[in-house]
Amino acid sequence: MSTVISGAETASVAAEPLAHPERDELELAAVLHALSDPMRLRIVAKLAAGEERTCKSIDLPVVKSTCTHHFRVLREAGVIRQRQEGTARLNSLRRTDLEHRFPGLLDAVLRSARQ
Repeated sequence: MSTVISGAETASVAAEPLAHPERDELELAAVLHALSDPMRLRIVAKLAAGEERTCKSIDLPVVKSTCTHHFRVLREAGVIRQRQEGTARLNSLRRTDLEHRFPGLLDAVLRSARQ
């Protein structure tokens, strides 16, 4: 059962609810697919510092629609959590959930990406 976080919980903005898979619903194939793209890997590396960040603050060299696509793929795979605050979406890495489900995977991928 996916968790749905409504934008109305944090702001009075008309936004559609954001679906996030539960920890036990995370699928290895979806996570690996999400982490296989260089832009998405760049997003994850920036979120690995532990702070919530807006999509805009990550400053990717792509148009907004492409950026939105990458964040959606990461969220739907369960790699990140997004919450609406005003007109912005705040993003955080689901490190604990990923580590519980796939021990060592995230650190190995991030270490590999730095090389």
